[in-house]
Amino acid sequence: MAILPIQIAPHPVLKRVADPVDKIDDKIRTLMDSMLETMYNAPGIGLAAPQIRESVRIMVVDVDQPREDDDVPPDAATIAKRRVKPRFFINPEIIWSSEEPNVYEEGCLSLPGQYAEVERPKKIRVKYLDYDGQLQELEASGLLATCVQHEIDHLNGILFIDHLSSLKRDMTLRKLKKWVKENPDEIAEKHIL
Repeated sequence: MAILPIQIAPHPVLKRVADPVDKIDDKIRTLMDSMLETMYNAPGIGLAAPQIRESVRIMVVDVDQPREDDDVPPDAATIAKRRVKPRFFINPEIIWSSEEPNVYEEGCLSLPGQYAEVERPKKIRVKYLDYDGQLQELEASGLLATCVQHEIDHLNGILFIDHLSSLKRDMTLRKLKKWVKENPDEIAEKHIL
């Protein structure tokens, strides 16, 4: 396993629709393990393969981990402690969503330091292949539903800012450019441009 660099918007890989995974083998499982370690290290609660320049339909999520001060880089013990309920999704597909909306302030590892309120369905049902290639179905609500939808958006070339008005999206991208200039150490440690 390795901690991988995270791609920052507006890199073109983040706007591409990811390819389905045809075969789940040790290479795919190693990629998922590395994605999980990268997500915990960032720290984050979800990561999609395009964010690490792998244009395949894979994502990892763990919304149940304890949160600590994001300003303090996690050490190995902290990362190990965060492994609460990791979930691996291969070729995920939303098969049902509620009409009832939910608004959540979202952030993204590919848009560090940027947050905005995004409205999404409150509940969803998703089918996917798990770590071992077994077909699964999950009904999710709350933060888990938001996170799964956010990561599936990544697989479809959509960023959370694409749900905003063009004015707010442009403003967020300008703030991101400024953040990148002001945080070269963070960029060097965890991200690639």
